[in-house]
Amino acid sequence: MGKFSNKVVWITGSSSGIGEATAYEFAREGAILILTALKADILEKVAARCEELGSPKTATLPFDLSLKEQVGRLAEQAWNLFGHIDIFYNNAGISQRGSTCETEMHVIDKIMDINWFAPVIMTKVILPKMIARGEGQLVVTTSINGRFGFPLRCAYSSSKHALYGFFETVQAEYYNDNIRVTIVCPGRVQTRISFYALEKDGKQHAKMDAGQAGSCTPEQAGKKIVRAVYRKKREVLVGRKELLMVYIKRFFPGLCAKIARSIDPM
Repeated sequence: MGKFSNKVVWITGSSSGIGEATAYEFAREGAILILTALKADILEKVAARCEELGSPKTATLPFDLSLKEQVGRLAEQAWNLFGHIDIFYNNAGISQRGSTCETEMHVIDKIMDINWFAPVIMTKVILPKMIARGEGQLVVTTSINGRFGFPLRCAYSSSKHALYGFFETVQAEYYNDNIRVTIVCPGRVQTRISFYALEKDGKQHAKMDAGQAGSCTPEQAGKKIVRAVYRKKREVLVGRKELLMVYIKRFFPGLCAKIARSIDPM
């Protein structure tokens, strides 16, 4: 019996990176999985691997989370697949590489739609259903960029700050309804997030940041995240030495601001 045997887990952004790695970890622990990402063909391959690893059943719901008007229906569809969801992991997101003055508003809108509005809309569909069942766990991927501002990330950092505010509020309001929230705060992880990041005009960045080379692997991140979800931890930091910035911000905010100004953002 795995730690998540027959628990229904819905993961967005599950075709690569942290989402894919956590899907495999949940599969090893016997979870029933619902996988959502943009590309259906890649999702099918991840689903097949999940079933090889031990998931008794894996369903796929490919979707473009920038379609804000339709994400509520997606959440209803996900819930109805197995009649409930035990753990809803809002992991999907998109990053940015553009200064505040130069980044066009349509780029900021898209980043906020995917990173903040989509999780909020879907959570507002799923949360009441979890409350009615008497239990549920919400998991969300934020970022250390959600703890402090960072060059070339005005929209990305804003969206991640907003996720902290929303999900910490949900935890405060519904803790006594047996709803638990786990906030995942990654630093640098060896994913393709920088490759798919949007530049100032909305074009794909299409290259990997040099700083990711020596960072935490998705597999290491996935193991740590799934352990934290099992323990129902309030927050889990994922990464390496860059996570020191979280503690510097807490105790020495002025020093954190100075360091942030000097960090190479690429």
